[in-house]
Amino acid sequence: MTEIVIIGGGLAGLTAGIHLSQKGFTVIIIEKNDYPKHRVCGEYISNEVKPYLESLGIPIQNAYPTSITQLEFATLFGASLHQKLPLGGFGISRYTLDYLVYQKAIASGCTIIKNNVATCVFEENQFIVTTQDEVQYKAKIVLGAYGKRANLDHYLNRSFIQKTSPWLAVKNHYQGNFPDDVVGLYHFKGGYCGVSKVENDLINICYIANYKYFKRYKNLDDFAKAILFKNKKLKHILETSVPVFEKPLTISQISFEKKEPVSAHLLMIGDTAGLIHPLCGNGIAMAIHSAKIAAEASIDFLQGKYNRVTLEQIYTENWNATFKTRLHMGRSLSAILEQPILTILVLQVAVIFPFIIKQIIKRTHGTPIS
Repeated sequence: MTEIVIIGGGLAGLTAGIHLSQKGFTVIIIEKNDYPKHRVCGEYISNEVKPYLESLGIPIQNAYPTSITQLEFATLFGASLHQKLPLGGFGISRYTLDYLVYQKAIASGCTIIKNNVATCVFEENQFIVTTQDEVQYKAKIVLGAYGKRANLDHYLNRSFIQKTSPWLAVKNHYQGNFPDDVVGLYHFKGGYCGVSKVENDLINICYIANYKYFKRYKNLDDFAKAILFKNKKLKHILETSVPVFEKPLTISQISFEKKEPVSAHLLMIGDTAGLIHPLCGNGIAMAIHSAKIAAEASIDFLQGKYNRVTLEQIYTENWNATFKTRLHMGRSLSAILEQPILTILVLQVAVIFPFIIKQIIKRTHGTPIS
């Protein structure tokens, strides 16, 4: 029996694995994809998690990320504002960052297995994790870090997975001109687009849209010209930039519904535990922070400081105390975006009264952790 199995090897799963391995525990991470891999992601990371990543020995600066200190916010009707970000952040592609963290996980002693998990059963105070090719792993602790949604959610009968979601996201990297120190948020009907620089002088452009607007058009190009181009600043960025990927990356059925931080005795981390609306710009930092909370709680349990009931209670309490308010704000923003007239009114007011944006940032970001 191993001590910890982590289902999913994204940033949350890898970070938790590094933390636990460095404390002397045996860790198996099961991930279905190869490394490195591009993912649909805004690729802006709040500096709140930078000290923690550095404490784990993850050499972020070796990837030459951009330093982001400013926010540009522009509405569909041309109103805009510029604002300094309280903590700031850095821009780095998931392709580069995930591989960097993956290498550190290997160096720290994690065993990483490429496979899909079919089932996870808890019985007699232990987990039995079974992959699609029927290989079984027994563990004292299992962390769920497999992302926004997966077949395992159906197996665990999680409530959110039964509901359809109208949100889809599209991402591509571009060559063009955009400030290194700015993250841009550009509103369009039914959604918004995030733009920021990552390493190698590339621009990451990622937008989230309501499917009911997208389905009226034959393809992504038609949708962009008809909808995204209505925002003049976004139109200029797209028209003066050259896509790097032959085809953009897409993901659908993005759910912002409430999720349980503990399900069937699994401690859920990252997007598996809760997904904040990308408009808040803090999803990656939250995933990394949740990995830290889960790792610390798991260590106390494995050292015999408390039983499993207390473990699950403490993790749930810590997770809610850290993220509940942020997720509530994200769901509120998501609900606003589903109502075009209300979206326009709120965004226009936010441009006139910039302190509203400051409050949104404050309520969706934390303080530096180490």
